[in-house]
Amino acid sequence: MPTFEFIKSETLLQGRAFKIRRDWLKTPDGRETKFEIIEHGGSVVIIPVDEDGNLLFVRQYRHAAGTELLELPAGTRDGDEPFEECAAREIREETGMEAGKLQKVGEFYLAPGYSTEFMAVYLATDLKHNPLEADDDEFLSVEKIPMAEAIRRAERGEIPDAKSLAALFLARPYLAQNA
Repeated sequence: MPTFEFIKSETLLQGRAFKIRRDWLKTPDGRETKFEIIEHGGSVVIIPVDEDGNLLFVRQYRHAAGTELLELPAGTRDGDEPFEECAAREIREETGMEAGKLQKVGEFYLAPGYSTEFMAVYLATDLKHNPLEADDDEFLSVEKIPMAEAIRRAERGEIPDAKSLAALFLARPYLAQNA
């Protein structure tokens, strides 16, 4: 596999949740190129399953998409917060439910062409009401969807959120066990 040689990097923007940097690299054939990279500390996506076999989704406005989206609960790590602790916090903030059991079912890069964001996927079961206060900029509603219906919606293209689709795909074997 040909290798790229790192030349230098500069920070273009330091934001609240991520940093944007420009990297210069030497290509395998000797040319110089540059990439703009979003540096992100990592995140989680959670598949909450209630005692009736419903999945808990959140509906929220996403400004970049210009619309409300139906998504699985998710969130960004606080610094070096362990992924599982992030998942335990985020499910309480976004759904008001605490998971008695969190099981990691996969992980992936969200958009490796331009971002370092790495997501861990957790199945959350044994749910009980124990909310945490939501983030100041989050206005969302929780929707319970039967497991089979959630999968059908994903297959029909009615859940256009990549992290939710990837999480559902990774969790399918585990969801079948819990059905």
